[in-house]
Amino acid sequence: MKTSAGLAEESETDRGSGLVVAVDGPSGSGKSSASRGAARALGLRYLDTGSMYRALTWWLLDRGADTTDPEVVARLAAEPVIEVSTDPAAPWTRVDGTDVSEAIRTREVTGAVSAVAAVPQVRAHLIAQQREIIASAGGIVAEGRDIGTVVAPDAQVKVFLTADGAARASRRAGEATWSTQAEVDRRDRMDAAQSGKAADAVEVDSTGLSLDQVIGIIVGLALQKRQKSR
Repeated sequence: MKTSAGLAEESETDRGSGLVVAVDGPSGSGKSSASRGAARALGLRYLDTGSMYRALTWWLLDRGADTTDPEVVARLAAEPVIEVSTDPAAPWTRVDGTDVSEAIRTREVTGAVSAVAAVPQVRAHLIAQQREIIASAGGIVAEGRDIGTVVAPDAQVKVFLTADGAARASRRAGEATWSTQAEVDRRDRMDAAQSGKAADAVEVDSTGLSLDQVIGIIVGLALQKRQKSR
């Protein structure tokens, strides 16, 4: 199998192509690492939509807001200025100019983000921003939930990345976000409404695959799409 570096060399023509790759899937499926790797290999920008929901959640918690109260969350949703890097080699997240890249990965934020993300006003606000980022990127790999169904339904490439529950819990164990099967199952239930698989998405089970193998599959699908469109 080709390395990520080798794939990058053969896919220089994807830079500025306007290609949109949507990667959806449950937490712990490996979509963030795979999406960043694919973006670097393809010479595209990268968008972690989940970090935007986490950033808002962090901001709410930092101010002592009740993240379980939809009315409170809806009222405050548009107050903070949330920015994300689209450089796959240097991802960061900022809230009102403060780098919160590490702060948004805490267990406290992880435990509250699903309730915040389920609020319709939050979704409308952040999805509008995500669409602007995608439209202006000139080519991007966007990952999260409902990317291929809601955020970027016209994406040329759609991947639904999954893995079995045990594998996802194991991957999360080293990230200080959650580590048990029960917690992964709880997150799945809470995020179910935003976790639909697009009808035209290619499902990839990463349970028995290495990161490089998953990246290779995503890059291969993108290159195949580019070749067909020429």
